[in-house]
Amino acid sequence: MGTFNWPIRLESMDGERSLQLDALVDTGSFYTVVPADLLGELGVEPAEKVGLELADGRRVLWDMGEARATIDDRRVTTLVVFGEDGVDPLLGAYTLEGLRLSVDPVEETLVPIPYARV
Repeated sequence: MGTFNWPIRLESMDGERSLQLDALVDTGSFYTVVPADLLGELGVEPAEKVGLELADGRRVLWDMGEARATIDDRRVTTLVVFGEDGVDPLLGAYTLEGLRLSVDPVEETLVPIPYARV
């Protein structure tokens, strides 16, 4: 599957600050990763540390917090990881599933999941 970017709006939990990002859609990444300095500007507070293995094999312990994510008219509270400053934002599977969106790899687009199975 190829990679592509998609616009996402992140909002502070109090709704007072927001930012628009162009994030790499990465279903191989469980969490959405945003540079720590941007999450700080947004007012996202670290809630806990999470251990992650990066694509290059490094193991890191990074902060994680909560923000509201919006794509098109879909909005969800999601977990976000405080990545290294300057890193390209990643839109991970946890956020995509919360927004009930799936990846169409042929068209390189996000599509609504029509039905949720119970």
